[in-house]
Amino acid sequence: MQVLHRIADLRAALAQGPRPAFVPTMGNLHEGHLALVRQAKASGRPVVASIFVNRLQFGPHEDFDRYPRTLEADCALLEAQGCDFVFAPDEAELYPEPQAYKVQPPAALADILEGHFRPGFFTGVCTVVLKLFNIVQPAVAYFGKKDYQQQLVIKAMVRQLALPVEIVAGETCRADDGLALSSRNGYLSLAERAEAVELHRLLDSVARAVRDSGSDAHTLEREALAALQRRGWQPDYVVIRRQADLQEPQSLDEPMVVLAAAKLGKTRLIDNVEI
Repeated sequence: MQVLHRIADLRAALAQGPRPAFVPTMGNLHEGHLALVRQAKASGRPVVASIFVNRLQFGPHEDFDRYPRTLEADCALLEAQGCDFVFAPDEAELYPEPQAYKVQPPAALADILEGHFRPGFFTGVCTVVLKLFNIVQPAVAYFGKKDYQQQLVIKAMVRQLALPVEIVAGETCRADDGLALSSRNGYLSLAERAEAVELHRLLDSVARAVRDSGSDAHTLEREALAALQRRGWQPDYVVIRRQADLQEPQSLDEPMVVLAAAKLGKTRLIDNVEI
């Protein structure tokens, strides 16, 4: 496995082979990332994983400075999965001058839910992903469904800009008790970690209520928010939306998804359950 830090070196290494499969990450890897790498490996293409903590997608009061940087451990995990190339640029390499050109995704998809509570987040995500696509030139790229809105935004960007990249969404990886794996889970205290599983249990119960009884979505959303608040969470949202575009469903026959974001102590967790 080659670990490369410069754009020119990565391009030179990839120049002679077929277009690669790509897994973009911010590092501090867990089984969810590694599952995407295994999917990429199964494509039969060379596998590139990127590790870059992207300042553009962090708000002014978010955790950019304390986000875990674990490059050596990450590289060992990636090599064990058969990854071929790790692209780990620093900020000066990826943003050698202030990034004045940015990708502004449409408000209908990007300014709701995560985009509402984290203004500018998806502009930062789309800008860095487009830049990485231009550098890596992948045939296929893999994103996890835990970041449900993000993978929809990326798919829409690829479609509207006619990028020659197939986007594959990997299923959410969970701990044995159901907690969605996340690099930010490491911020949780032992007591918070024990409580954190309640988010997935709540979403599961909402999904069952929609499936089994067709209960009123707005009532279920209000009840779920109140349930989290009673347990000491600080929820941003619990919503039932269409899988296709995250708008409110017009019919119970549409494929739907329950999504939530909530703070437990100082740690903000997100999760979703498809219906």
